Amino acid sequence: MHLKSPETPLQPPTLRPYQIQLIRDLYAKLGEGYKRVAVIAGTGAGKTVIGGQICAHAEARGCRLLFLVHLDVLVGQTYDKMRAFGLNCGFIKAGWKEDPSAPIQIASIQTMAKRQWWRKWKADVVLYDEGHTTVFSQIGQQILYETHRSATHLALTATPYRLGKEQLGDHMETLVASPVPSELQRMGFLAPMKYYGMPADGQLDLEGVRTIAGDYDERELKNACDRPELVERIVEEWFRLTPDRRTIAFCVDVEHARHVADAFRLAGIPAGVVDGSTPIKDRQRLYTDLRDGKLMVLTSCNVISIGFDEPSVETGLLLRPTQSRALHFQQIGRVMRISPSTGKTHGTILDQAGNLSRLGFPEDVQSYTLPTSSEPGEPGAAPKKQCPLCNLVVLAFVTVCPDCGHQWLVETQVITEDLVEVENEIQPELADESELIAYFHHQRQKTFREGYAPNWALRAFYEKYGVMPKDDWCLGSTFGMNPTLEDRENYKNYLGAIAQRQGKSISWVISEFQKEFGSQNWQQVFLKS
Repeated sequence: MHLKSPETPLQPPTLRPYQIQLIRDLYAKLGEGYKRVAVIAGTGAGKTVIGGQICAHAEARGCRLLFLVHLDVLVGQTYDKMRAFGLNCGFIKAGWKEDPSAPIQIASIQTMAKRQWWRKWKADVVLYDEGHTTVFSQIGQQILYETHRSATHLALTATPYRLGKEQLGDHMETLVASPVPSELQRMGFLAPMKYYGMPADGQLDLEGVRTIAGDYDERELKNACDRPELVERIVEEWFRLTPDRRTIAFCVDVEHARHVADAFRLAGIPAGVVDGSTPIKDRQRLYTDLRDGKLMVLTSCNVISIGFDEPSVETGLLLRPTQSRALHFQQIGRVMRISPSTGKTHGTILDQAGNLSRLGFPEDVQSYTLPTSSEPGEPGAAPKKQCPLCNLVVLAFVTVCPDCGHQWLVETQVITEDLVEVENEIQPELADESELIAYFHHQRQKTFREGYAPNWALRAFYEKYGVMPKDDWCLGSTFGMNPTLEDRENYKNYLGAIAQRQGKSISWVISEFQKEFGSQNWQQVFLKS
């Protein structure tokens, strides 16, 4: 049985300015008389921290609050956040100690279906975590319209949109929202992203896959996705684009997840699998191993899309086609967290599922609205295209690939005034290439002198110019084109220290060494007796 643990007090989180403003906006809405409010904290905006602060304010005012979660694994995560705010909680969850006298009850909707006492437990506030799901559950509907009709109802969600006709605006009266993902990126609270599709021989064929209840039929998806040649192709692309980067993979089913993990292990990459049957302690061990670099790839089926928060993850593999924009953005959001302590400069998505072209980027979101069944209002994805050389997925109006320099024929593009404005935001006018190279070399030299990871130079360049530098600009960037043997030894030792600090492999050290000195100059340093 889980007991509340007062022995390890946690430091209350410091809220970001936009989180404070969102909570103020919420209280203003409540002051206007609204009783049902959607609280939209988009991808990576810190939804759990916002929810914790609302609960802390409620307890301080003498209110009683019911906090609903739709997955059992989220009970522990929610409690950890509540404990950080010093809150006194009871639980409605099998295996956790019940305490009806506690002012805050963290409740699993699965367990609530088997308990009765909560129906008469007076709650002043009901907070629905993942509100686009919990509000629509049988328990959520009973609370909203039967057992706790007079309470204040707050639906906390990263996205107000959901599959099906019924929408969040059918049950909530108004909304408050955080900044959209692109604005959070500009603020520095989300990592910049790079998106890649697959070469033609690695793409899925979804012809004949039926749609059931608004999304693809999983049994038919398995036949389309879990094929040896497709699994091998994603491993090849991973090695080409994101080797030695902590990676999570979103798969169709458990067997597919195991096949993907097996393929990575066969290629010499430590990989693990987590699924709905994995015990919570084993999940936490796998997450810790991924964070510490003992695992490089973690594959999953319907587990790490929600409730997984490891900011150091740099790569996401989209291997499960979906028609749900909420699920799609949740998956990408696992990779958008910032992690300065591990040298993360950006996140990368490798999309075999075709979800990017179908559902778009989180950066496409320009504002949040509250959809209803009569006015679903889900925003369409801005048109995308895939570079035929490097497979980078970009907005349709982009004329030069920022990754490899491929140029599209301008006359084939239809550009509207609105799109030009978006292009100017995302692709600022660049300086002369010689100036770009000089700036990048200066950052590489500074990074080496101060002992930072090489990725810090990439980050500095991206923050200044809004695009990533070319890989071949690394050659000779730190020591010039005629380095001494001592230069090479010093650089090897520098990379080795970073690898030890960040859990990188020897293949990462060699790869970074070759970027600086070329592919022919590493043997005499690494293979000498």
